[in-house]
Amino acid sequence: MTKKIKSILVANRGEIALRVMRTAREMGIKTIAVFSDADRGLPHVKFADNAVHIGPPAARDSYLKKELIIEVAKKHKADAIHPGYGFLSENSEFSGMVEKAGLIFIGPKSKAISLMGDKLASKATVANFDVPLIPGLDKAISDVKKAKKYAHEIGYPVLIKASAGGGGKGMRIVHSEDEFEENMKGAMSEAQSAFGDGSVFVEKFIEEPKHIEFQVLRDSHGNCVHVFERECSIQRRYQKVVEEAPSVTLDDELRDRMGKAAVNVAESCDYLGAGTVEFIVDKERNFYFLEMNTRLQVEHPVSEMISGTDLVREQIRIAEGKKISFRQEELKIKGHAVELRVYAEDPFRNFMPDIGRLEKYRVPKGPGIRVDGGYEEGNDIPVYYDPMISKLIAYGKDRKLAIQRLKQAILEYKIRGITTSLPFGSFVLDHPEFLDGSFTTKFVDQHWHPEEYIQSHQGEEKIAALLTIMQREVSKTKSMNGMSSLSKWRINRKS
Repeated sequence: MTKKIKSILVANRGEIALRVMRTAREMGIKTIAVFSDADRGLPHVKFADNAVHIGPPAARDSYLKKELIIEVAKKHKADAIHPGYGFLSENSEFSGMVEKAGLIFIGPKSKAISLMGDKLASKATVANFDVPLIPGLDKAISDVKKAKKYAHEIGYPVLIKASAGGGGKGMRIVHSEDEFEENMKGAMSEAQSAFGDGSVFVEKFIEEPKHIEFQVLRDSHGNCVHVFERECSIQRRYQKVVEEAPSVTLDDELRDRMGKAAVNVAESCDYLGAGTVEFIVDKERNFYFLEMNTRLQVEHPVSEMISGTDLVREQIRIAEGKKISFRQEELKIKGHAVELRVYAEDPFRNFMPDIGRLEKYRVPKGPGIRVDGGYEEGNDIPVYYDPMISKLIAYGKDRKLAIQRLKQAILEYKIRGITTSLPFGSFVLDHPEFLDGSFTTKFVDQHWHPEEYIQSHQGEEKIAALLTIMQREVSKTKSMNGMSSLSKWRINRKS
């Protein structure tokens, strides 16, 4: 049974809200934006057919208010709600509430969100579907002595990981028995504070792995496809910074096996819509299921670029009850795409987030360049949300061309008023391990040394850009009456 969606409320902000709205407009669907006090002047608010103020800047008082968002959707006659990513996108309660309100949730059913959101439950679910799993406990544990005994049996190093949540919270890598008890207690305490659930599990730690994920789509007619893989191993604080598709690690045979495993994961939980199945790949190219993200991913554009698909369009079609518009055998990898997340943060100070006004903002253009952004010149980067300004994507007929185009685009990207991750992006793209594809999830820890980077670029044009950044920081400090943007960020984060 199909139902035509005529109006969508986008329960998000910034670049992802604008991204969803653009596809909706192409499909002849009206859009409703919601915005907090901090986001009143953002592009997604002006782009939407209708925009509704929903509260103060803090997410808990605006973008996380489930009942209010549903009330706004009903009042303004929306047929559906698209959650984007972050905020309420993986909140099973919200998904269920949307359905009970008679609206369409553009995403999976609440049961699938709940199931895949629990790391132990998800592993138990996919175990019967021919999906490789990392050796480890199949249930949560709180008994330190029993956990220690099990860790000894599977062999060190081991990973202690919170059952609920993500983002590196409640996670500890343990290299020996002497370190185990202290780390397990610390992981349980952190998990309890972050997620309200102190349960953890213990598994074998795969040293220096690749982090590779597969984009999947599944409709209500039982059709399921994967839209190939994304290489996501360049990370800081367990969050991705540079992504690309396809991965240089995979050949056709491994890609086929991993793709089938990803489809099996989606089948195991009766998935609906667009989702991502994440794997880790060891040095011997063995792969293991890590988790499933039950939403659209930040890095979805690289998959769109190499496959010629519009994943948001497919999300909406599936939510309407339609079939996926293509079959697996019709998909072919064409070219290569690389994405840099452009953050308002200082890579020379441990990637500390920055705030302030975009005094100058000029995005690069040219063949193969795509910028998914959520800000424009004159907008303020607030302290309340993720510091990502935009996603800079380059496409080429091969990896070499895509990288070269992205390097040039970084040089042409003009941002003044905010310190950004653009210099770090240049560093990654020039590094021999990135160029030859041998990098792992340890890349940043092993290779990013800001002092060495600055010294190695003395006498070159790049040092001028670094000095400009430093001078700007001094200028901002003076203008803020002795309070730097960094100290302001710390103070606001506590409030």
